[in-house]
Amino acid sequence: MRILVYRWKAYNYLDILEAFTELGYEYVTVEQDLECYDEDREFEEKLFGIILQEKCDMVFSVNYFALVTSVCTKLQIPYVVWTCDNPLISMYNRKVFESCNYFFSFDKTNYLEFRELGVGHIWYLPLAVNTKRLNYLLENGSSLAAYQNDISFVGSLYERNSYDMLRPELPEYLQGYFDAAIWAQQCVNGGNILEEMLTVDVLGQLQEYFKLEKSKDSFSDLGLIFSTTVLGFKTAQQQRQRALIELAKKYPVTIYSNSNTRDLYGVRYGGSLDYWSEMPKVFYGSKINLNFTIPNIKSGLPLRIWDVLGCGGFLMTNFQAEIPYYFKHKEDLVCFESVEELVELAGYYLAHDGERKEIAMRGYQKVCQRHTYRERVCEMMKIVSGSE
Repeated sequence: MRILVYRWKAYNYLDILEAFTELGYEYVTVEQDLECYDEDREFEEKLFGIILQEKCDMVFSVNYFALVTSVCTKLQIPYVVWTCDNPLISMYNRKVFESCNYFFSFDKTNYLEFRELGVGHIWYLPLAVNTKRLNYLLENGSSLAAYQNDISFVGSLYERNSYDMLRPELPEYLQGYFDAAIWAQQCVNGGNILEEMLTVDVLGQLQEYFKLEKSKDSFSDLGLIFSTTVLGFKTAQQQRQRALIELAKKYPVTIYSNSNTRDLYGVRYGGSLDYWSEMPKVFYGSKINLNFTIPNIKSGLPLRIWDVLGCGGFLMTNFQAEIPYYFKHKEDLVCFESVEELVELAGYYLAHDGERKEIAMRGYQKVCQRHTYRERVCEMMKIVSGSE
């Protein structure tokens, strides 16, 4: 089988391509920035030509691009999608119901939602890690001394969020209501209540200040868009900033980010990192690695969890509903349900080196044995080929 891969800025493409090669699949890639995911006549013609010239049997992408469905429908070949974001706004498009699509969702709530909507070809497939690549980097790379930390966090602070720009334009009632919703979400661990808090009355008032722009084929609504692209990012900002500041009151904390960190009192700024060459060294060299899952990911495990464990790093993460499917709390990783518990557990594991290292090793062994890209891609392709 020959595969056309549409590549964009997703981090895990190279690991997926390596798995394709290991499993004997040939592929060609195409890269192009898109202003619109739903329709681009020029790019569609380009894809059409490449598929015919290269004699491709299917198209693959991380996340969904409706314009690819248009091409694959005409050519009657499968379009295989593996999601890494949720909710994936581009999936709320009428073209998802076309029979050429094969969706693999990393978030089970997303999978269940679209299955109930009537999407026929959709399966649940969690993300994975390439431990072989990470092992080679850590064993053959430069010195790790510069990447050692007591507690580290790698990620965005979402300080440039649209809520802060919109809030001054809102009436006092809506300001207070949304502020309360954001705070309430921070008190709920392992679930998302933001969309549920957007009642018909609230959405009716919001329409005067927040205009929903969508394509003719989109069936997303105001509640979905506002709860994720506005409230979800603001919630993540407050969660992360508060947790890091509270930790830094007691322990050395380092953040690696492209964000503005000036408001993180007491937190050391380590600069930005290259995902491939530097980030794994931080995960391996830090005594404690932190993960804060953005509330938009309702139940699934983000790529950061797999990456940390695949480096042999000790991970502390907020609880997600799918964690018990794969890992055991305090055996493979450690979950926290509040900032207060996070601070308490961090102190405990900083003081108990042996216990911390044993947990990190068990988490690493588990992902090596059960959660590689080779295994995930093999499962995916069996389904697409009809052998499962």
